Amino acid sequence: MKPIVAILGRPNVGKSSLFNRITRSKSALVANTPGVTRDRIYGEALWEETPFTVVDTGGFVEGDPDHFSGPIRQQVRQAIHDADVLVMVLDAKGGLSPYDRDMLALMRDAGKPVFYLVNKVDGLEQEALLYEFYGLGVAPLYPVSAEHGYGVPDFLDVLVAALPAAAPEPAVEMVRIAVVGRPNVGKSSLINRILGQERLVVSEVPGTTRDAVDTVCKVNATPYVLIDTAGIRRKGRVDEKLEKFSVIKALQGLERCDVALIVLDAHEGITEQDITIAGYAHDRGCGCILLLNKWDLVEKDSLTTRRYVEELRAASRFLQFAPAMTISAKTGLRVPRIFELVEAVYAQYTTRLGTGQLNRIMERALQANEPPMHRGHRLKFYYTTQVGTKPPTFVSFVNYPDAVHFSYKRYIINQIREGAGLDQTPLRLIFRQRSGPLKDFVASRARRPQPRKGRAKRKG
Repeated sequence: MKPIVAILGRPNVGKSSLFNRITRSKSALVANTPGVTRDRIYGEALWEETPFTVVDTGGFVEGDPDHFSGPIRQQVRQAIHDADVLVMVLDAKGGLSPYDRDMLALMRDAGKPVFYLVNKVDGLEQEALLYEFYGLGVAPLYPVSAEHGYGVPDFLDVLVAALPAAAPEPAVEMVRIAVVGRPNVGKSSLINRILGQERLVVSEVPGTTRDAVDTVCKVNATPYVLIDTAGIRRKGRVDEKLEKFSVIKALQGLERCDVALIVLDAHEGITEQDITIAGYAHDRGCGCILLLNKWDLVEKDSLTTRRYVEELRAASRFLQFAPAMTISAKTGLRVPRIFELVEAVYAQYTTRLGTGQLNRIMERALQANEPPMHRGHRLKFYYTTQVGTKPPTFVSFVNYPDAVHFSYKRYIINQIREGAGLDQTPLRLIFRQRSGPLKDFVASRARRPQPRKGRAKRKG
């Protein structure tokens, strides 16, 4: 395990900017507004060949009546408990605050090494701003600018020297699972149910999660990375700049996942936005599982499940391959079964077919449904090969690749699904012009400059 460094402090002191500076990323959302970070955000850092994990936390304020203050304080306490080293960030421009003393008392009780950073010091001439903070009775104080980088390298030199040695970790490929959906469908509740702890802030207020949060967990001895994402609203309803960033990060979560758990609110019913989000996952080539959450709130009879699934299938025809299941994150109904589906989908998502097997499937498909004509010539499929996985991607060489109609393409994909047993994963099929030695030779001759025509010289 790598040592863990937790960044702590009151709201708007620059914790997320420092996190991004240390991890050399833009993983944490940054805005000139208190309370942007609510969950714990994890990132990997490397300094002087020393790897460590950095944790960004929400602003800690005691006695704040804000709806999210209580859950955020719990997140901060959990980060302190998990960390090896604590970094307290103070605001040089905002000055000393009573909330700084509350934070200081909390960290002293933890009994762990603490580094005190005074942020927003942009140069040597501003280091006089540190004097006020000596009233806290702590030393040394490190002047830094998370935004511009002033003092950060010197601080990191001292930090890595104080870190415990990292235990070697086995190289394990982990399945990355993104939990996506519109706001308030129960995404964070589902992850908390899976983890068995309040890992993420859960609230009935739409838009609670603003970052894409990664959490490593083991289920049946298999490691997974869970990516919680912000709720994706319709474009017309995304007004705030901060929320636009959240939607972008949610889509980035889809870009880097293997399997997307698309969470829908069964109690409210299937909406157009649910299908739009499913389309985002499909366009990015993710494996997909459709989860009808809040099933405990639905009035049911023996045919209710069938009706819901049929409605979902009719609305999302492009995701006919995706398994669908009813669950309740609140009660835990069928939540353990999600990982059985994840394993099945991921196994197909990473499948590689032999060229011989693939071409036998193609041969049977072409015999059963002869390719159409194009400008008086029959389309000819010469051979097909697999060129990638995640999802399985195939290239088929054709005499007129641009003339293959989408309906015939869909037919071939369905034949590959049936013949190879790939009924729970997206497939990609690309058509290309066949090339070969003779064709390449003719093309190269055509590109060569031709000799000038002129009178032949008479011999003798």
